[in-house]
Amino acid sequence: MKKNAFLIIDAQYDFCNPNGALYVNGAEKDVEKLANIILTQGEKIDDIFVTLDTHTINDIAHPACWEDKNGNFPLPFTPIMYADIQTGKWKARFSPEICHQYVKNLEEQGQFTHFIWTEHCILGSRGASLDDTLLDALKIWSRKFGKTFYKEEKGLYAFSEHFGIFKAQIPVNDVSETHLNTKLIEKLLQYENVFLCGEAKSHCVATSLKQAMDFAPELAKKIVVLEDCMSDVPNLGHLGEPIYAEARQKGIRFAKIETLEV
Repeated sequence: MKKNAFLIIDAQYDFCNPNGALYVNGAEKDVEKLANIILTQGEKIDDIFVTLDTHTINDIAHPACWEDKNGNFPLPFTPIMYADIQTGKWKARFSPEICHQYVKNLEEQGQFTHFIWTEHCILGSRGASLDDTLLDALKIWSRKFGKTFYKEEKGLYAFSEHFGIFKAQIPVNDVSETHLNTKLIEKLLQYENVFLCGEAKSHCVATSLKQAMDFAPELAKKIVVLEDCMSDVPNLGHLGEPIYAEARQKGIRFAKIETLEV
């Protein structure tokens, strides 16, 4: 069994750079810490997995997918409730039956309600690429130790949010990329420790952790949450807090990257 893997969630330009479309305050410091440990303790890291949030323009969580009765798109950071759809406050511009049912199902799931984001991590764009600081460290690590890093994409299916890396919020029967990513789970089970970090703490990192606890408990036991190497979407940290509390109750390990010895 290999010893150490890093699972780095969505450390991309749009989240980590202050000029990014959906910048997470503090994320640039997170990737600096992460790059430092890759450069200083890289010989102890067996493999690194990076996840890439990737979307089309007309994603269910982007403004252009929705309109009000006057044809106006919702502003970023607008919540859309199923009750809003029923009253005609908002309606989907594309595949309305699918979108409206998704919002209903998401609310019934109980973790998130539907939320509109700034267009971000658009397929092929700079915003969807890895943060430069992290990428530079990965290149040096790869050359020095003859290793590679692996990517896992999520989010290209336009009609379901895909916060966690292991599956979409609402899986769709005939869309395999929304189902539980058993291949990734099997890969990560090969390691003694899986260090979890990235962006954003409140959403994609928290949901990835929750999915591991719910659907891959043997993997969850291997996870070490690097709690000072991730940041919340401003004013939404409360969404992730119950997940981290649950993880602590279940004995999931937490560590601080600045004092970490891999």
